[in-house]
Amino acid sequence: MKKKFKIEDLCCAHCAGKIEEAIKQLDGVNDASVSIITEKMMIDADDEKFDDIVKEAVAIAAKIEPECTIHVK
Repeated sequence: MKKKFKIEDLCCAHCAGKIEEAIKQLDGVNDASVSIITEKMMIDADDEKFDDIVKEAVAIAAKIEPECTIHVK
């Protein structure tokens, strides 16, 4: 499954890169990208684990950049 999420208040490209690399390391993730320019986070991951991966991605982002918000519908 592949989905895009809006991400707001990401301070810099360095933080975006750290979040992206951390998400890519999660078990079940095929690919991920975080763009400060488009304010989007894309996750491509196994269907069975997708919801848990999204929760972990949100937690990772909050740890690296506490002021950012990821809109998960």
